[in-house]
Amino acid sequence: MQFSALQLATMLDGKLEGNPDVKVSNIAKIEEAGEGMLSFIANPKYEEFIYTTNASILIVNESLVTEKPVKSTLIRVKDAYSSFALLLEKYKQMVGNKTGIQQPSYVPASVKTGQNVFIGAFAYLGENVVLGNNVKIYPGVYLGDNVTVNDDTVIFPGVKVYDNCILGRRVILHAGCVIGGDGFGFAPQPDGTYKKVPQIGNVIIHDDVEIGANTTIDRATMGSTIIRQGVKLDNLIQIAHNVDVDTNTVIAAQTGISGSTKIGKNCVIGGQVGLVGHIQLADGTKINAQSGLSKSIAEPNTALMGSPAFDYKSSLKSQAIFRNLPDLEKRVKELEDMVKQLLSVREGV
Repeated sequence: MQFSALQLATMLDGKLEGNPDVKVSNIAKIEEAGEGMLSFIANPKYEEFIYTTNASILIVNESLVTEKPVKSTLIRVKDAYSSFALLLEKYKQMVGNKTGIQQPSYVPASVKTGQNVFIGAFAYLGENVVLGNNVKIYPGVYLGDNVTVNDDTVIFPGVKVYDNCILGRRVILHAGCVIGGDGFGFAPQPDGTYKKVPQIGNVIIHDDVEIGANTTIDRATMGSTIIRQGVKLDNLIQIAHNVDVDTNTVIAAQTGISGSTKIGKNCVIGGQVGLVGHIQLADGTKINAQSGLSKSIAEPNTALMGSPAFDYKSSLKSQAIFRNLPDLEKRVKELEDMVKQLLSVREGV
């Protein structure tokens, strides 16, 4: 697909400088872009490339002051980064706007679908599934009985959504993630065996949530495991039964969250973090990568690191002391030797 500078400027409500008819059909980084390509610049440290790039069109901040002539046609906007992201989103919507039902796939008569729905080959939909408008179900997806998928949600290949789970609007589930598998519930028995506790709840995912590849979210024992609006989950995350992740929290890869833990709004959790069950994190909590948290955090906007995790600044000071331990040990030994020498001199007197 080709777009002219005028079309792009109109789409972004930007101010055009240069040839309005120049066209682009591809996107690239500013230092690598060639003729017929679109790029952008938002970081001042890359401004030098404005004068050397071969990109046909550049999206730039309206505040940018050019000191030399620029070959590229410029589109000036308030926020170049956000405008470029908007273009990418629109482009992805256009190229991914498939509709219809591919065969072979299994779609029972009880399934209800909205407009412009796409169901890829080898998808299996259970009884009474509801799909909203513009929902995209890619090949190899499984949706269990009574699953609801609301408008504009995209489910990529190989995703499994178990019975009775609910997906909000504009949710994105990447390949291989599993929503609604049984929680890890087993009751110890007198003879040392474990009896499975039935998991009869579900998973509810609110609007504008994105979940990475091969992430798993377990259904609740009773009630719901809840992922609230705007949450972003990376690949390879495990979220256990009855966890509640509040709005606009982000969690990086390989993190594990144990059952019934409540995570507040706008939290940031790094990769390979482990959280025990039945604790609560206050809004704005930040946890550094590879930390382990074993107790609740009541103070909002607390920063933590370490295993067990504690205050971020205190942890950095402790690490500095730890690195100096060999030198400190040597100094203590030298002081001990000095004391011994002083005592021996005193006894000799």
